[in-house]
Amino acid sequence: MQNDKEQFNQFLNLFMRRVIPVLMILGLVGASPVFAEKKCEPVDKKRIKIEGFISKSFRKQRKKVFKEFGEVGSTRVSLRVYPMGETSKVIAVGRCVPAYIAQHIIRKSLEYSTGVESLVQQQFVHTHWVGVGVTMFDEPSQQTVSVDQVKKLLAEGLSDEAFHILYRELSVPNDLVPFFGLQSPNVKIAQPN
Repeated sequence: MQNDKEQFNQFLNLFMRRVIPVLMILGLVGASPVFAEKKCEPVDKKRIKIEGFISKSFRKQRKKVFKEFGEVGSTRVSLRVYPMGETSKVIAVGRCVPAYIAQHIIRKSLEYSTGVESLVQQQFVHTHWVGVGVTMFDEPSQQTVSVDQVKKLLAEGLSDEAFHILYRELSVPNDLVPFFGLQSPNVKIAQPN
């Protein structure tokens, strides 16, 4: 009788220490609210931040170049001169960046960095942020683009909505990515809206 009571107490103790916390976590995760995608705040209330790098060859003109990046207004420019070799050829554009600002920054990137050959998926980028020549995104989160595709993004008269739809279509990465000499499934794929 005493032995049965001890076994039951041990079982209850084990249950309380291991199972109850797991059930609580699952309950919290399952009960967490799902947040809808927020509407974009206008750029007069929340400015667009431009970060990244320009080519080393423009070091002496950097103040002039930084001013050119921000001349469209409603921006905060936080660029640096790339310390070695060529800048990354990657552009990242947040979903709330107006088309005219994004196009201006892409044009300036073509002029003052090594170029634009890859786009980062918007799902990995802050809504009011643009990255120029950024190196912080790995290859599975980006897609290479051709010169013609970049020209499509720079087309005159493109509305904000049309620009972002096109950007999302062009930035969906490949289903398979190189991984230690093999082609592995890409875990960083997010379909465009």
